[in-house]
Amino acid sequence: MSTTSHISSVASLMGDPTRAAMLSALMGGRALAAGELAHVAGVATPTASGHLAQLLDGGLVAVEQQGRHRYYRLASPDVASAIEALSELAEQTNRRVVRTGPRDPDFRHARVCYDHLAGARGVELYARMTRSKLIALEDGTVDVTRVGERHLSEFGVNVAELRKATRPLCRTCIDWSERRTHLAGSLGAGILTQLFARRWAYRVDDSRVVRFSPKGEAAFTKLFG
Repeated sequence: MSTTSHISSVASLMGDPTRAAMLSALMGGRALAAGELAHVAGVATPTASGHLAQLLDGGLVAVEQQGRHRYYRLASPDVASAIEALSELAEQTNRRVVRTGPRDPDFRHARVCYDHLAGARGVELYARMTRSKLIALEDGTVDVTRVGERHLSEFGVNVAELRKATRPLCRTCIDWSERRTHLAGSLGAGILTQLFARRWAYRVDDSRVVRFSPKGEAAFTKLFG
């Protein structure tokens, strides 16, 4: 199959409204059952199962079996990056969308993008780490500096261990709501994990929205300021 055919196949899978809704729901990084995804997409469970089978065959989702239950998640961070990029493109090409709703400002301020921080807070994190020279752009790629490794180690993120993994350490995403860069990769995931572990921030209910505690706000500013 040619590259063009591959693009067409993936685009067709992601472009269906029902499948797009389910993929977006999985951007929260949690594995969800077919019934939960059916509710999100507004379809019956058997219908959702059919769509999930297509996504599974197409390599966009993976499934985990726990007893009698099957839980679906995005197949990889690359799939999440593609969804984020499409969201940003959709935002640019459909400016007539009305941004309303009480949860919308919170979602745009800080949210989980698969397993890293996105929204205004995610963009701010990337900018602060760049200004503080914790990360640097070299030869077109972002990497952690020596100062950054020591600084992040004190925060609980072991950069040396992350470098051993097959997943890229630092990747950048164009944030669809901010139109600027936020930090992804295993480093972005490690930082978000620590933000939650230290209770500086927490997820709101079952949504992707992230809120910082007053203590977390101050600590975040001090650590990455």
